[in-house]
Amino acid sequence: MAFVLPIVQATLACGTLWVLWKLFRNYVLRSPLDNIPGPKSSSWLTGNIKEFEDRKLGWDFREDLLNKWNSVVRMRGILGENILYIYDPKAMHSILLKDAGSYEREEWSLTFFQLLFGKGLLATSGVHHRQQRKMLNPLFSIGHMRDMTDIFFRISYKLREGLVNEVKQGREEVDILNWFGRAALELIGQGGLGYSFDPLVKNVPNTLGDVIKSALPTIGGVMILSWLIPIVTKIGTPSFRRRLVDMIPVQKLQETAKNFDTMADECQTIYEQKKSSLLAGDDAVVHQVGEGKDIMSVLLKANMVAAKEDRLPEDELIAQMSTLVFAAVDTTSSALTRIVDLLAMHPEVQNNLRAEIRAAHESGEMTYDKIVELPYLDAICRETLRLYAPAPQITRGTNEDMLLPLSEPIVGVDGQLMKEIPIPKGTQLVIGIVSCNRNKALWGEDALEWKPERWLSPLTKELSDARIPGVYSNLMTFGGGGRSCIGFKFSQLEMKIILSTLVNTFKFSVPKNHDDVVWNFGPVAFPSIGYDTTRPSMPMRIELAD
Repeated sequence: MAFVLPIVQATLACGTLWVLWKLFRNYVLRSPLDNIPGPKSSSWLTGNIKEFEDRKLGWDFREDLLNKWNSVVRMRGILGENILYIYDPKAMHSILLKDAGSYEREEWSLTFFQLLFGKGLLATSGVHHRQQRKMLNPLFSIGHMRDMTDIFFRISYKLREGLVNEVKQGREEVDILNWFGRAALELIGQGGLGYSFDPLVKNVPNTLGDVIKSALPTIGGVMILSWLIPIVTKIGTPSFRRRLVDMIPVQKLQETAKNFDTMADECQTIYEQKKSSLLAGDDAVVHQVGEGKDIMSVLLKANMVAAKEDRLPEDELIAQMSTLVFAAVDTTSSALTRIVDLLAMHPEVQNNLRAEIRAAHESGEMTYDKIVELPYLDAICRETLRLYAPAPQITRGTNEDMLLPLSEPIVGVDGQLMKEIPIPKGTQLVIGIVSCNRNKALWGEDALEWKPERWLSPLTKELSDARIPGVYSNLMTFGGGGRSCIGFKFSQLEMKIILSTLVNTFKFSVPKNHDDVVWNFGPVAFPSIGYDTTRPSMPMRIELAD
């Protein structure tokens, strides 16, 4: 005990000096970023982080960033750290494509996702990330998506059957988010992992589904602790760090750790079953869920025959499973829920979509080519993903001093025009997906309106000339460059198949308490009944169409 007190005192002294140095560097010393206009810091400790990450305030704060400031805005982070919020097209092109090697995912972000999932796509960078992506890219090709079509339709029919049962039991309203979450899990389960989690036609206990539904709200509650992650990862062994996490009396942190422990255990079990089937031969694989066409079966086969230097180790394969499940479920269920909510609020759009879908059915079997080419369905999906991107932002950090080019000059605090911005090494950057997708300079004065029809005619010249670096339809919704969403084609296909099946069968109407429904800001947006709860929910009135 005699040695403990001096150690604690020394630790507190070092921590205090570190905090004072951070405050001095960020608030007293001059930085070239001080010339970038932006909102006033609301706290010397947390800067603008509270309103930037708050479930309720996050949307309004970003609306102010879009309407009151330039396309590059300086904010303050923890202890006054400079953060740049960016939606300038040329700047984004530099960060995500042209100079991507100088703008990587930040250390805390990579470490955070590694703690959650292991060394999957979200937790690696540089050559390591490119190696993983090289192995995974063919699994999300159009050819492979064609193989997924039958699986997706079978799941959509089960979802339809489950909802028909709800209607027959006399339920005027159902929690459509819950149903879409279950369907999204089954879609990535069968199409991604070759594993069935949920029969959909009836309610069954679903451990992994429950974990995933609660994962993002709990993650949002611990994001403010993210600045501690790079420090914590330098302490002791992984097992010691995990025990350290268990000792921190923060409920959200404990819930997050428990959720991802459960997810890792479930994925480990699935992996072992799949590996055993592959070793047993082709006949065993064909009789599995997904019939060997699922992403993980194809990946495991490809990994077995790959050159030694390209092969992924077992822990990374399991990490890809956790990453796929996490990334695919909430984003898809959020987007589907938003679309159905908008269709309920715009019955004329819903009727026109139903007419298009029924005409397609009358002309023959619904195939991959037919479903992806339905113009009005495609326009509704694009417009919803434009205006209401499920994931609102991307983060990067500079690993060297850079000059960031701009599409249009901005006026600095000193009154001078700036055509490019000097950015010091170690600066945190946030690419504003929602701000780019709603920028009136690119999308027109009606940019904040939900108008699917805008996609049925040529887009504006300003948008074409901007060269937005997104991988999908001049949108930043799925990111851009070497870290863009690898599964965006998978997501598009499953959304269109689910919508075509349900809108053909059901009429959706707004619920009685629709005014109480709010959309929470977070890593992925989610609806709830008011802000007093973090429980995701979206009631919806549903009845058989015609």
